Amino acid sequence: MPLRPDIRSVLVIGSGPIVIGQACEFDYSGTQACRVLRGEGIRVILVNSNPATIMTDPDMADATYVEPITTEVLTAIIAAERPDALLPTLGGQTALNAAMSLVEAGVLERYGVELIGAGAQAITAGEDRDEFKAVVERCGAEVARSVIAHTMDECRRAVEALGGYPVVVRPSFTMGGLGSGIARDDADLERICGTGLAASRTTEVLLEESILGWKEYELELMRDKADNVVVVCSIENVDPVGVHTGDSVTVAPALTLTDREMQRLRDIGIAVIREVGVDTGGCNIQFAVDPATGRIIVIEMNPRVSRSSALASKATGFPIAKIAARLAVGYTLDEIPNDITGSTPASFEPTLDYVVVKVPRFAFEKFRGADPVLTTTMKSVGEAMAIGRSFTEALQKAMRSIDKRGAVFHWDGPAPDAAATAALVERAAVPAEHRLLDVQQAIRGGAGVEELFASTRIDPWFLDQMVLLQEVAEEVAGAPALTRDVLALAKRHGFSDVQVAALRGIGEDTVREVRHAFGLRPVYKTVDTCAAEFAARTPYHYSSYDLESEVAPREREAVIILGSGPNRIGQGIEFDYSCVHAAMALAERYETVMVNCNPETVSTDYDVSDRLYFEPLTFEDVMEVYEAESAAGPVAGMVVQLGGQTPLSLAARLKAAGVPILGTSPEAIDAAEDRQAFGVVLERAGLPAPAHGTALSDEQALVVAGRIGFPVLVRPSYVLGGRGMEIVYDREGLVDYLARAGAESGGAYANGPLLIDRFLDDAIEIDVDALYDGGELFLGGVMEHIEEAGIHSGDSACVLPPMSLSDAEIARIRRSTRAIADGVGVRGLINIQFALMSDTLYVIEANPRASRTVPFVSKATGVQLAKAAALLMAGETIASLRRAGRLPGSDAAASDPFDPIAVKEAVLPFRRFRTPEGRAVDTVLGPEMRSTGEVMGYDVDFPRAFAKSQAGAYGGLPGEGTLFVSVADRDKRAIVLPVARLAELGFTIYATAGTAQVLRRNGIPATSVRKVSEGVSERGEMTIVGLIESGAIDMVVNTPKGQGARADGYSIREATTSADKPIITTVQELQAAVQALEAQLRGPFRVRSLQQHDADRTARRAAREVRA
Repeated sequence: MPLRPDIRSVLVIGSGPIVIGQACEFDYSGTQACRVLRGEGIRVILVNSNPATIMTDPDMADATYVEPITTEVLTAIIAAERPDALLPTLGGQTALNAAMSLVEAGVLERYGVELIGAGAQAITAGEDRDEFKAVVERCGAEVARSVIAHTMDECRRAVEALGGYPVVVRPSFTMGGLGSGIARDDADLERICGTGLAASRTTEVLLEESILGWKEYELELMRDKADNVVVVCSIENVDPVGVHTGDSVTVAPALTLTDREMQRLRDIGIAVIREVGVDTGGCNIQFAVDPATGRIIVIEMNPRVSRSSALASKATGFPIAKIAARLAVGYTLDEIPNDITGSTPASFEPTLDYVVVKVPRFAFEKFRGADPVLTTTMKSVGEAMAIGRSFTEALQKAMRSIDKRGAVFHWDGPAPDAAATAALVERAAVPAEHRLLDVQQAIRGGAGVEELFASTRIDPWFLDQMVLLQEVAEEVAGAPALTRDVLALAKRHGFSDVQVAALRGIGEDTVREVRHAFGLRPVYKTVDTCAAEFAARTPYHYSSYDLESEVAPREREAVIILGSGPNRIGQGIEFDYSCVHAAMALAERYETVMVNCNPETVSTDYDVSDRLYFEPLTFEDVMEVYEAESAAGPVAGMVVQLGGQTPLSLAARLKAAGVPILGTSPEAIDAAEDRQAFGVVLERAGLPAPAHGTALSDEQALVVAGRIGFPVLVRPSYVLGGRGMEIVYDREGLVDYLARAGAESGGAYANGPLLIDRFLDDAIEIDVDALYDGGELFLGGVMEHIEEAGIHSGDSACVLPPMSLSDAEIARIRRSTRAIADGVGVRGLINIQFALMSDTLYVIEANPRASRTVPFVSKATGVQLAKAAALLMAGETIASLRRAGRLPGSDAAASDPFDPIAVKEAVLPFRRFRTPEGRAVDTVLGPEMRSTGEVMGYDVDFPRAFAKSQAGAYGGLPGEGTLFVSVADRDKRAIVLPVARLAELGFTIYATAGTAQVLRRNGIPATSVRKVSEGVSERGEMTIVGLIESGAIDMVVNTPKGQGARADGYSIREATTSADKPIITTVQELQAAVQALEAQLRGPFRVRSLQQHDADRTARRAAREVRA
């Protein structure tokens, strides 16, 4: 069936902000879908609140709404745009839930909008636990024995019915396993079911028999209207059942199934997708197989494009989202050509002649006190994927792609003795971040496969592969000389030059010289979807120590762009956005070559750049790609400033090895990081910086801090996302910080000296993104932070254009920015953080690279900064870009009173991280970044824009109800006016005794409540935590009095996070919230697309130029 003629416009719902369990894989799938639908001549209307995505670029859709994904907003957009159909299967759980809410509210019926991709019935059949159970049983397959519960009493009865503990708890309609867990006793049951019932859209949880320790598999399938079904990919989890698939090391294709078992999984999968009724798109089905009996259980299914779909697409080269979009508008699989071969249709199932391994990346170090045990609730913040000709090669490449200290197999020091080995085997029984490393060290200490299988339940085949790695390592270490055969053996099993060097006790450079002398270099194979049966037309490569290379020669000059590697807090999708924009901008003049290892991103889509190398971002791997490309044709240079800290940290070594670096030089990058060199730049420009010093020992640190005066900001050298950064208020606090930093791997001084600055309390923090070509500056955007200095810029809400800066102050900021860009030697992007305090503009830091605010500024101002930066790096000037129409005539220094206001709000993952006792971790923000994503509120004035940002990030502020206030003494005067206004708006005010007294003296009725330390009174009056837990409080204002969990407020903030109520922790945010509530009361949100905003802005500019 060809394209449906009745679908002329489609509304696509994105997945909103990046959260754990729902990351940038949905930006990748949504971007693909938008491109395909527009290619078919369909008008695309996109809604997504996340400004950091490629998907929300104005040229991806015909109408782009960066608005909160709420029923009210979606209804307004449908009323304005009148789409023929709604495609909800490409925006994760957020989009599915939003679509179901529209169906239930009767909105789609009222406006005649058809749900395509998956109907409401199919969504319910896949998501509703009871219905799904019936579907599986009708297909002649089994689900785990289970009971549905809606209350705690029903949960307790369910445990008895299932024959006792352990039981697995899974809420309906949630994402990334939120609220799920394994209950081993009554206390666990109370905690997990309580959270699960609260997290579920339908207050429903499923309790099922434990299948812990079984093998876990996934199938990725697609089906069309003509009932053709293809199995795109099988994926096997190395960890057994009990660890969320997003947190497990996974491998594709499945490696330990017999042919008969694989066939059985296929049959069940195909029967289930037919029975559920997914008839135009992809779905993902998870299975458990009992290793003892072979019994197969269907765990669950997602009737949408999922996290595994992105992995399956990258692993096979089969673009699931692109094909799902075409199926949704009427095509069948046999009518859609395979992009990679060009000669086969999409109804050909992909075949792999290589192995793909995915390894998760965690961020437990960001959340002190968080429970590091891996369970069915997803906790990883990113992942890396690698491709090899064998499991061992792919596994070792994936582990070094994680780009984190202590994440690769090592043979340092003596092998563990018998006692240490026994301890390692015991520790490996509990799934945690470094489980595979513990297994590797246990094997090194002599542990056997049977003993490790009994402890971990990891399939013996995988354990045997790890024994094989140990044998290879012993051969490399014990060989009389490093011969060609020994080195080739190590390389075929994925050992890096660094690992070989450590085993031999020589330097990495020596190993590389020996390897090159033997002529041992990797060749690059192609991902072709068909195991080389047909020729591949797209150059999508991976390295292997094999025989023939498949890198085609070329005539045009190439530019190599280094991506940002796996997502992590502090280095996420925003950097991928800049890399993709560079590939787009440079494609006209150069052959673009992308190097990256993150399967979730748009940059690793095979048609974003001319060539894609799926490789780790280490010096060895990047150098080999450079040399392979240099052999294929001329290389103009490499771009390292757009992918965050990962490629930047390679810049100096790459340049020393002879690689031309485009744009800002590695020396200039170092000058901005080096305190003394940067101090000289500031002195020459006559710009003040806060008093600062550096220390290389704990004694020095205490002396420097004493000289500068507390409070101080302490941080290690060369970090991104404020890793290890803290504000310290006194000497004891500094001693505590140094003790904790010293206990981490490498200690506090691993990357260089500890940097200590005077902390500016109560300063306004300002963020600037600008372009510089060596002579002229283009000021991209000036953002004012809503919270005061001291909160990491990635976690602070900020507003653009700035709310309280005069044109004269912005002109001063522009002059300072130009002086710094010139002094450092920038060619391309620079991000500078200033602090304005009592009329002095201090420079906090400068980063001569793409920053995480570039996408937000680009969306808010309509100027694509990353594209302009890439062209500047390749030799263009700001004047030439203006002539070409890529930059407007005026920059952010020229104020436009009619410009809309954009507010960026951070989205924080505190609900995912709990202490081992089940309490949420502390939600106080500081200079270390903890947010995973962001949303943008965009409207005509600040109150409305801030209200939208809160709706997008947290589901909005309550319009009425009960407010609890407890603030530090220094904030008591500042809260009187905002709290008085909330009382006028009808809120009931509760406060702790001290705050209540201040409010009452100012004429605000406030009821005082008991502190936690006071306990429940004899008359049964609850403490504030009791009131929050019982749902009596709708919003909490709590400013912390000091650092750490000792602070009173921790239990208040913990209870509020657990109850999923809004919590405000700074006075500035409270003032903004009051303005937003007043805006909400003036009527529903009004919506406008980015394209409409851009057209208005262009018209205003043209009118100004005519007048001038």
